Amino acid sequence: MSDQTNPEIGRRGVAAGFATNYHEAGAGHPVILIHGSGPGVSAWANWRLTIPALAERFRVLAPDIVGFGFTERPADNRYDMDLWLGHLIGFMDALEVDRAHIVGNSFGGALALALTIRHPGRVNRLVLMGAVGVSFEITEGLNAVWGYEPSIDNMRHLLDLFAYDRDLVNDELAKLRYEASIRPGFQESFAAMFPAPRQRWVDAMASDENDIRAIAHETLIIHGREDRVIPFANALKLFSLIKRSQLHAFGRCGHWTQIEHAARFNRLVTDFFAEAEQTA
Repeated sequence: MSDQTNPEIGRRGVAAGFATNYHEAGAGHPVILIHGSGPGVSAWANWRLTIPALAERFRVLAPDIVGFGFTERPADNRYDMDLWLGHLIGFMDALEVDRAHIVGNSFGGALALALTIRHPGRVNRLVLMGAVGVSFEITEGLNAVWGYEPSIDNMRHLLDLFAYDRDLVNDELAKLRYEASIRPGFQESFAAMFPAPRQRWVDAMASDENDIRAIAHETLIIHGREDRVIPFANALKLFSLIKRSQLHAFGRCGHWTQIEHAARFNRLVTDFFAEAEQTA
């Protein structure tokens, strides 16, 4: 059952022992959407424009990863890639998804990379959007995101970092996302994930370059040229490492490719996944 008063609350299930909030739509080959790590983030906030478009052709699943959104956030958790990856695999098992196309956004890109490396048989095609997952010097933007202290002004600053298009950022959105960030337990778990110094968390989420180079999956890398949170150089590095990869860069675009260029992003990803059915 879903909560009709809050679109961020979808279905409820247990994955890897955690009560998990997730969204499901459509039918066909499974596609799993993995959200980023902004304060107050949820799968719905990240993918609200993506889910209905992909659901026209695929079975779309978008979970709140443990510690984020409306999934359980036990106070004694040590947040790291092993925990998050275990939750994702548990989610796939709970939904009886043996193999899926994977889309990872930012933090979710690091998780998608790790999933592909450690469990290659669970992944069909891979999309990495504005992805973490390789080593880089932390940007001022990412440091500000992970170091967020709740206030409307601070949230407005983060939204200015995320979006290239100023028309997407306004006081109403800043107020909504600020209120999302201070829901009970949200800021507490978020602050526990990425305490300073934060370069260590970039490094902890980076996969070994030799492991990335060994990925044999068809991979689509998407990045906004003006991204001030995750550097565009990450996309170029991933493109150079993954043999069966293609790179699509959006100009006049920040960290919100799936929002700033939603229609083109949705077509690009749909066509990439549909191609797998034609070549199977």
